[in-house]
Amino acid sequence: MSGAATPLSAATTLTPGSPSPCPNSSPKKWDVPLLKPFLPLPVQPSAGSTLPTTAAHVVEALASSLSSRVFAYDDALLQGVGQQALDWSSSGQGAKAQEMQARAGAGMALLGRLGTNGGSTSDAGGVLSAFVTPQGLALMGESLSLLPPPSQAGRLVLHVPAVSPSPTGALTPSLASLGPALAGVPSDSSDLAVVLSSTPSETAALAQASYALAPHVVHIFDHHSSARELTAIPAPSSPAGDRGLSLRTALSRAGLEWFDYSGSPTASYVLITLASPLAQALKASIGKTEGLGLLIVRVLRPWDELALAAALPRAVEHVHVVDHVLGAGEQGLLFGDVLGALVGAADAGHVPAVHRVGVLPSELAAYTSRPAELLASLRPSVPTPATQSLPSPKKLAFYTTPSSPLPQTIAHTFLLSNSVSTRLLPFTDAFSHAGGITLHRLLLYRPSEAALAQAPVDYLFPLEQPDADFVALAEPALLRSHAVLDSARKGAQVLVLTAWSAEELAASLPPKAHATVDEKQLRLYTFDLRKAAEALAPSDKGKQEAQEELETVLQLIAFLRLYLVGAGGEAAVEKVVRAVYGSFIAGVPLADACKAVWTSLHEIALPKNEPEVEVEKEKELKTFEFNTISLASLPAMPTTPVPRVSSWHAAAKLLLFKEATLVPSATDPKEQPTALRPETEDRTFLVTCSVNRRLTPTTYDRNVFHLEFDTAGTGLKYALGEALGVHGWNDEEEVMDFCKWYGVDPNQVISVPLPEGSRGARHSRTVFQTLQQVVDLFGKPPKSFYAALSPLAKERADSMSLRFISSAEGSATFKKLSEVDTLTFADVLRSYPSAHPSIEELVELVGFIKPRHYSIASSQAAVGDRVDLLVVTVDWVTPSGSPRFGQCTRYLAGLKEGQKVTVSIKPSVMKLPPNDMQPIIMAGLGTGAAPFRAFMQHRAWQKQQKIPVGPLIYYFGSRHRSQEYLYGEEIEAYIRDGVISHAGLAFSRDTDKKVYIQHKMQNDGEMLGTMLAGEEKGVFYLCGPTWPVPDVYEALVKSLVEYGNMERKYAEEYLEALKEEERYVLEVY
Repeated sequence: MSGAATPLSAATTLTPGSPSPCPNSSPKKWDVPLLKPFLPLPVQPSAGSTLPTTAAHVVEALASSLSSRVFAYDDALLQGVGQQALDWSSSGQGAKAQEMQARAGAGMALLGRLGTNGGSTSDAGGVLSAFVTPQGLALMGESLSLLPPPSQAGRLVLHVPAVSPSPTGALTPSLASLGPALAGVPSDSSDLAVVLSSTPSETAALAQASYALAPHVVHIFDHHSSARELTAIPAPSSPAGDRGLSLRTALSRAGLEWFDYSGSPTASYVLITLASPLAQALKASIGKTEGLGLLIVRVLRPWDELALAAALPRAVEHVHVVDHVLGAGEQGLLFGDVLGALVGAADAGHVPAVHRVGVLPSELAAYTSRPAELLASLRPSVPTPATQSLPSPKKLAFYTTPSSPLPQTIAHTFLLSNSVSTRLLPFTDAFSHAGGITLHRLLLYRPSEAALAQAPVDYLFPLEQPDADFVALAEPALLRSHAVLDSARKGAQVLVLTAWSAEELAASLPPKAHATVDEKQLRLYTFDLRKAAEALAPSDKGKQEAQEELETVLQLIAFLRLYLVGAGGEAAVEKVVRAVYGSFIAGVPLADACKAVWTSLHEIALPKNEPEVEVEKEKELKTFEFNTISLASLPAMPTTPVPRVSSWHAAAKLLLFKEATLVPSATDPKEQPTALRPETEDRTFLVTCSVNRRLTPTTYDRNVFHLEFDTAGTGLKYALGEALGVHGWNDEEEVMDFCKWYGVDPNQVISVPLPEGSRGARHSRTVFQTLQQVVDLFGKPPKSFYAALSPLAKERADSMSLRFISSAEGSATFKKLSEVDTLTFADVLRSYPSAHPSIEELVELVGFIKPRHYSIASSQAAVGDRVDLLVVTVDWVTPSGSPRFGQCTRYLAGLKEGQKVTVSIKPSVMKLPPNDMQPIIMAGLGTGAAPFRAFMQHRAWQKQQKIPVGPLIYYFGSRHRSQEYLYGEEIEAYIRDGVISHAGLAFSRDTDKKVYIQHKMQNDGEMLGTMLAGEEKGVFYLCGPTWPVPDVYEALVKSLVEYGNMERKYAEEYLEALKEEERYVLEVY
């Protein structure tokens, strides 16, 4: 391809006379495909014209046009550079391009190609071009030192997009990798030029100059931001005849200098740094601050010591070399060059002090948006820059999917104007939202405000600053997941492209977003883009294409309708759109399209934001992180496994061919069996119920019962005070009734994926087994369940009611349903029958049954292969008269002898003290006696083993001695045998005056105070409900004050210290 034919955007995209978002725009036909920021090649633009494109596109276009061969390394492709060159090559346009791997020795392929004269063609002059990132360049360090002398028959141009992943995953413009890359290149080498650019126009100019130079070139350009900006870039002119130029001549023709000095001409403090976004931010911040200057290094090799000395002010006393480094304390490449140059010029006069400043990759983003923080950290201190009077551009933020055309459409509309300058920068976060989310920041300002063209977007419009005059959301779900409204300034307009009604949007806002709207007095607008486009699109076979084109223009009209308010209104909008798109959009009159927007664009007045009743912890809204440039370069994300219904054949295959489908069993006997509750991380055991005996009379209103499980052969071991996790089942009859009502076949097989980390394993059970054993169908639903059901409801009334309950405004209703009516998942489904998810969706929405934990009421040392529980049935009646039962206690109460139960062990704070002689004081209420029965059994066993033990004090409280003296016969026997040294039994309903355990403790104040405060170091345990805790605490404080010789304040502090020593232990519920 001739060098005169540069593959850039079509000539029709050159900025015309004045087709702009201004009332006096003159129409101009749009002759290129819509939404193409990088327009088709080939083209021969005229010198001095500007192109609405990106600098990165210009770099690739020049490389494809002016090279004999192009190499695109995979690391550069991952950052979105080089793919266009490959595409052009595959379509027969531009130089032949091929993909390469960035690895050690990768540069040898380039050396080999140069050794064959670059595979030269007469037009391209034997120039090889390659795209590689700074890390890839570091891998080529040895190759760079072995480059042959450049010639017209063989020369190398390396384009290096300066963007790299940081250790956190966020992308950074760090240049720290240049040190290893250039380590073997002499600083005064005339065969290799290393140049840097940090603005769009610089990048385009240096890319063009690279092909006119005599030496090999490494062109490092800022791809973190400026090279990706969609803006008006001067079109490169034909380089014909401009070959073999010296570096100084080429820079001069491009209007650039070796070193770029700005600031005070008499500065005594000067910062020196490489051309980068940070450098441009420092330049904007320093301005004309008296006594302070900035020197930006544009040419790193060959290093020109004389040019450096000439660029510095004569009065300079201190030079701060700001280097990009990988680790704290490291010395960067630039520091050695500067220090050597200034020391070498010592005979010329005074040598300023040179100070090293290292900036880590993780610090670059913050310092670029807030350079004053870097200046304030310098030592010795530099003059504080005065507040700069940079003009304030209009700032617009668009949160969209990565493929949304909205931001580019709006930017191109403004780029066609001579009366406004435009800069659009996209940042993509691939991980915080399914499918990725892209934030486009758009800056608009007058062409006369030239200073704004040089400062980085991150400096003018920082991500963390609430500066946006306008915010658009193409994904309304982001309001619930991300803090997108934080970027809006006070009084800003917010456009949400959604089919939600005003009421639905208001109900969907989380409390924090609602509070942000109120605090900032934001103006919210909704626009149903798809509905408006469908209504306008013709019904012929081209409707799909017409609707896409209509959606593109309709969202532009909606934006302009809000943005141009006060500048001519509807007439101005229509005039601007007609100037760009003409009078018809996909065959639809423009007037009709405008009318559709006027009628569908609605402003929302939110109801007053009431503080939400604290029912469940509100999720923290996510922040935005720039971690991806090209989603196309990422591997496809694996789909989330979901439940699926299948025939019994699928389950049969797993049994028949288990060797191929099951995870191989390990040699470790403690590994979780794959057949038993693989969804839990805890090791589970299958034990056998041997005893289920009621302890309270059948006439008593509380069913407290004793359970014993045989653990022989299971490997189950437990320590004193630990809890037994029981994996309970739902009631069989209730599950069958639900299956019948819901219309599902209980015998159908459903495969359910196990939680993350289970290596892709799945359950295969019948629907009945799944609903009975796995899914928490009769558990308490959270707000998120109502929100998930809302879009599934076919009746609008059901959808609105569910959405209201899940919103901040519905908190009181949700609390009543949850705490008073105690609705279950099944109840909610019955209440809203039109919200009928499939059985697969239902399993995913509800989630698994969680194990319930009960304090173990036995000592394994005393009972052997057995574990005992003390349980009370939980049941109640709702205000509507419906009976309710605790899911697991109902399951346990119905166990029969011989029935298998899945259990696990959970550690507890209820542990015996390390010294057997320490006094143990136990206080239990009701079933809170369970762990203390284990303590008593263990002390009795210790006595049998002739082990010396300290005193055991037992306080127990319940209503009636005759009905709820749990394990009363055992306790009386322990008292007789001296296992229990003292017992304080409180039966509150057996006397006229109610007596509780705290009263018994007050009577024993002297004993308790002595045991807790004395040398015996007694340990106090309380197990049971929370309500007696304050009274028990008060009784202990009183005993310490009266019998421990402590003041009250010190007694309270003493008890807090006992908590830290695990001598004051509470297990309450």
